[in-house]
Amino acid sequence: MIDLAVLKGSSFVVLGLARSGLATARALAAAGVDCVAWDDNAASRATAAAAGVAMADPASIDWPRMAALIISPGIPSHLPAPHPVAKAARAAGKKIICDVELLARAVPRARFVAITGTNGKSTTTALIGHILDQAGVRCEVGGNIGRGALDLALLGEGGVYVLELSSYQLELLETFRANVAVWLNITPDHIDRHGDMAGYVAAKENIFARQKVGDCAVIGIDDEPSRAVHGRISSRSGITAVPVALDRPVAGGVSFRAGRLIDADGYAVDFSDVLTLPGDHNAQNAACAWAVCRWLDVPREKIVAGLRSYPGLPHRQERVASVGKVVYINDSKATNADATARALSSYRDIYWILGGQAKEGGVAPLTPWFDRIRHAFLIGEATDLFAGQLEGKLPYSRCGDLQSALDAAHARAQRDAPGPGGGPAVVLLSPACASWDQWKSYEHRGDAFRTMARALPGAQRLGKAA
Repeated sequence: MIDLAVLKGSSFVVLGLARSGLATARALAAAGVDCVAWDDNAASRATAAAAGVAMADPASIDWPRMAALIISPGIPSHLPAPHPVAKAARAAGKKIICDVELLARAVPRARFVAITGTNGKSTTTALIGHILDQAGVRCEVGGNIGRGALDLALLGEGGVYVLELSSYQLELLETFRANVAVWLNITPDHIDRHGDMAGYVAAKENIFARQKVGDCAVIGIDDEPSRAVHGRISSRSGITAVPVALDRPVAGGVSFRAGRLIDADGYAVDFSDVLTLPGDHNAQNAACAWAVCRWLDVPREKIVAGLRSYPGLPHRQERVASVGKVVYINDSKATNADATARALSSYRDIYWILGGQAKEGGVAPLTPWFDRIRHAFLIGEATDLFAGQLEGKLPYSRCGDLQSALDAAHARAQRDAPGPGGGPAVVLLSPACASWDQWKSYEHRGDAFRTMARALPGAQRLGKAA
């Protein structure tokens, strides 16, 4: 836990008591900092109260004596409509910040690596943390992945905090400075929270705010908004801007393609046989991790060793089981078409399970990868929409629920394998949808798929024991 004693003498309101909010309230209380908290969920309030957190009904908050509102990133402070507590804080002239801002204030001499992007944040964050750990660099990994910022350990001199930061967190930062800021990519997402694409880009671009001479910005430049961001950041004096691009050399940057990356000086790394980093999107993740670790002076051979030993993350093209010549892959984290495109581009002979609560556009943008798919298995609310979008383009079955879809995909894949693509067939859960129609979260959905796949007759367990 981070020591927040530096904040003594100030009073705070904590809104939202899930993972990050509860950690924030606990850290403030442990440091003897005055705070009160609220969550609209009674069960969350009860859990926090049992941990010694003082509750305050929103109507009773004494705003004049409060220094700031610390809000959980999932709670809107502006759009589409501010939470009443956020609205009251703003009316009282109070700052609205998040737990990452408190971390920055508590450890002002720490080194921070911050990672953002529409897709690939978690993998890149975990990969950087893994490489640093394997290289003997003391680091803590958290933020929007794993542990909340204030649940991380206090690092001494030479330690590095590696933080995944969402647009929701980035718009709530005031003093936080990233010594290395990583921008992976950007495509439309979370528009309801930011108003439009320009608002989304602006929120993300806060990752570069307050960078100083000697800091580094690693920027993927394979989409137009990201190229514009690179242009703006590379024009700043004293900031080293490292471009990362697919399949083409870039001056002063890193290029990548299908498990291979080439550094600015021509040094090449081939990790195409690392099964936990399949596809061009993971080559981009690896290239960005490479650029960060080189800037942190990690020897090349140790970065290569870290890439090759990376264990992968749950729910992100996670290989969970095999039966004969068929591999079963849990990509439940793919909650939009862009994320699913990354999975479809990584395999051939795909038996694709998809559906849930559809995002705007559905699966229409995925047409370029339909030639890789042997059959689609539809589940959840999106069934009718997706059936219409696939009609005449791809054979599909309406399955209703995940177990039925897996059983049908398993039967068909075992009957047909091996396929004409030459490699192993894959049964791929990559829903291109939110999970909330049938599951509590994408993790809940992915955990269920993993269990179901490993229970198939003759299944061999792959990956971690989870």
